[in-house]
Amino acid sequence: MQDTKSSGVYGTPPAELAEIPIGAIQFSPLIPGSGPLEQQEEGSLGEMVVLAPPGTVERRYTIALALRALKPGGSLTVLAPKDKGGSRIAKELKGFGCDVAETSRRHHRICSAERPVLPVGLDEALTEGSPRLDEALGLWTWPGVFSWNRLDPGSALLEQNLPPLSGRGADFGCGIGILARAILASSKVEHLALIDIDRRAIEMAARNIDDARTEVHWADIRSGTGLKGLDFVVMNPPFHDGGAEDQSLGQAFIRRAAEALRPGGVLWLVANRHLPYEAVLKTLFKRVTPKIEANGYKIYEAVK
Repeated sequence: MQDTKSSGVYGTPPAELAEIPIGAIQFSPLIPGSGPLEQQEEGSLGEMVVLAPPGTVERRYTIALALRALKPGGSLTVLAPKDKGGSRIAKELKGFGCDVAETSRRHHRICSAERPVLPVGLDEALTEGSPRLDEALGLWTWPGVFSWNRLDPGSALLEQNLPPLSGRGADFGCGIGILARAILASSKVEHLALIDIDRRAIEMAARNIDDARTEVHWADIRSGTGLKGLDFVVMNPPFHDGGAEDQSLGQAFIRRAAEALRPGGVLWLVANRHLPYEAVLKTLFKRVTPKIEANGYKIYEAVK
């Protein structure tokens, strides 16, 4: 296919299911370094391929952004596993005024359409999927971010049981800043690095945490953090990747924490009770102490 910068891709669609234009601009907020689709000029793209997210609000928002970025008549391909929103894509595209061609392959629904001259209902979908202030949390959040519309019970348990920390530390997988807010309540904390793979989470955390001691990083922790000599790391690591349970995610977070901590530095970790993190913790840390177990979660303190 002809190399063109007027093409875009959202996510990493399987190559056998959708052809990605050479030179396509990556727009997924879950791929550090990608472009923000929210800021793409209207009508500036000729082609767009979207691996649609599973959440309804997030998916409709992403499709609306893609349609807005396309020029009239521009080509849009949207696909997703059937059980993760794929079965709804055709109806949603038709709701935006698109004529849709739909195929099924390898448990995915693949929908193709052209951008109408005047798409219907874009503003509503864009408003619904935009950042909003959650009154219950007292924090800004964004549909699609982890636990965007509720307080994750694991984070809540760690927040309630975290001791006052001191020195320089990091919040691995910081989300919108729930745990960072608790960490920074200690005046002895000198500096806190907030790291997350989701650009939207980082933007919300930066908005929620107005503290000169903080620094935000949009990065994939699995690829390394570049942090050394930390006094503490706090984390509620993910254990799903693309909807499937992946225990290696949390294990990678633990390894990166061990690399970032100084000798004597401490890791505070909350995890689902069934996840087998104790073995990797004990190989990397001098002392591992289970602190509390409640509501299906467990908290560990691990000293390097």
